[in-house]
Amino acid sequence: MDKLGSLRAFVKVVETGSFSEAGRQLRLSRSAMSKYVSDLEESLGVQLLNRTTRHASANENGQLYYERALVILSELEAADQAVTHLQSTPRGLLRINAPMSFGTIRLGPALADFMIKYPEMQLQLVLSDNLVDPVQDGYDVTLRIAELESSSLIARKIAPIPRVICASADYLKRHGTPRHPQDLRGHVSLTYGFLLTGNQWKLTGADGEHWIQPAWSLCANNAEVLRDVALKGRGVALIPEFIAGEALQKGRLKAILKDFWAPPLALYAIYPPTRHLSVKVRLFIDFLVERFGREVEPPGN
Repeated sequence: MDKLGSLRAFVKVVETGSFSEAGRQLRLSRSAMSKYVSDLEESLGVQLLNRTTRHASANENGQLYYERALVILSELEAADQAVTHLQSTPRGLLRINAPMSFGTIRLGPALADFMIKYPEMQLQLVLSDNLVDPVQDGYDVTLRIAELESSSLIARKIAPIPRVICASADYLKRHGTPRHPQDLRGHVSLTYGFLLTGNQWKLTGADGEHWIQPAWSLCANNAEVLRDVALKGRGVALIPEFIAGEALQKGRLKAILKDFWAPPLALYAIYPPTRHLSVKVRLFIDFLVERFGREVEPPGN
């Protein structure tokens, strides 16, 4: 019995919930994965998984064994890294998932510089604004701009993402320029409604915090779309500065309510919990922190 192979197969099945998906990620057949796990259960004399035709999940014994197996595999990887890290060049495939707008506007040049620094690494990038499961979908690291909910995954903050309230000059000419958050109640908003605050906007100024829920005409999960609609004079948008930046510089959008600010979002690197990060993931996250982590948060934060 290949005990190490069985441990890796078992852990991957628990993480993905599927023999087929686990086999795909480990480049093994479903039958090979099933045999690894069955041999492990037979050697232990206990069942570790609850199985259906489409899903597999750890039972009580399996969850306990999974947690110990993670430690064993992590320690083995750490031992390998300890004797090879200083002598070896990072190499191999790094699977990355990132949000669409950040990927197209900011991430490309950074990846190019990372590739120059670590030429023997391969990067596989998927851009998506959908919520993904980094473990089940097979990503080594997932980048997200968000307000994070509690999770079993590990999240490291890379950089603050300041936001700006803006509208086109044409819109402001037709509807007037808000001077106070309360004035937004008479305006139409273009909103990113997939945050923990929903469609509410929290704005803070010298007179305290204001929670506003303006009427909206468009709710989207991509801020570039909100920017483009704002450019057409269809409403007021609260979007990241890096998305609005060029339009603001060229005067196509106007920043409003400058004496008030919205809490910045943050760029996070998310990865599965292990005692020791792989060298590839650690180097990539450290690179992102160095690259993007020097941005200054707005006053009051």
